[in-house]
Amino acid sequence: MEDLGFADVARELLLVAPGDFVAERTARQRAVRKDDRALAAAIGKLRKPAPAAWVVDLLAHDGALDDAVDLGPSLRKAQADADPNAIRALRRQRAEVVEALTQAGADLASDAGHTVTPAVLDQVRSTIEAAMADPHAGAAVTSGLLVAPLESVGFDTVDLDGSLADPDAVPDAWSGSGAPPIPIAEARGARKATRASRPAKRGGPEPEPERESDADPEPTRDPAADRKAARQAETAARTESRDADAALDAAEADLEQAEERRAEFRRALEQVEADIARLEAARDEAEAASDRARELLAAAQQHRRDLGR
Repeated sequence: MEDLGFADVARELLLVAPGDFVAERTARQRAVRKDDRALAAAIGKLRKPAPAAWVVDLLAHDGALDDAVDLGPSLRKAQADADPNAIRALRRQRAEVVEALTQAGADLASDAGHTVTPAVLDQVRSTIEAAMADPHAGAAVTSGLLVAPLESVGFDTVDLDGSLADPDAVPDAWSGSGAPPIPIAEARGARKATRASRPAKRGGPEPEPERESDADPEPTRDPAADRKAARQAETAARTESRDADAALDAAEADLEQAEERRAEFRRALEQVEADIARLEAARDEAEAASDRARELLAAAQQHRRDLGR
């Protein structure tokens, strides 16, 4: 086998269809165990990718995500320049690119014999959008080492914790350009606040107190608190997801051990069956030799009787 590092082996394994991943990982681990036990141990610990991450890795392998990630700097510049026309045009282009890539990912998965669900495709969209919003996420997504989907929340950086099979192989995911992310979800609350803060037209009637209250039913709502609550909910959900992944990994490890024991039992049974076949062949040969000996004895006795007559 070609001498590959862990990141290269991981990239190959992460392209394997989910149903075949565990068996292929075990086969690769056994293939290198004799020559490189450290690499074998690393392969054994490689997490099975979430379905959405697998689809994104297929797209990364085809180089289909590079142009999408390249849109990120243009979006961030338009955001910084507060150019509404450029922002609208780029957002429209972003939506078209994301949808096209999501469909391409679904096609690649289907070609690999695995049909993905609409929920998985939603995670694929979110991951591609996160890659366009945050340069660190872009480096992670194009690496081909993704094991968990990503999501961009407002102006916060994308959480990459636990998302890569080999974080050391993708330094730009952690030490990228430092450019601030752009929001994927439009800041509707901010736009409403801007409209509410515009002065009334001169000459117009003074707004009545109750009308002002009706126009702004939640004057004390704190967007920062809402964002914090959303981040906390996302963190809790991500923790639950990691716990579920850990339980799944443990179950897969138990399954692998059971399969190995079954294979050992099968080899032992085959050896016993081979021994039985060998003993039966020896028995048949002994019986044949005994029959030949009896025939010779009978012939000799008959010959002696004939001579005595």
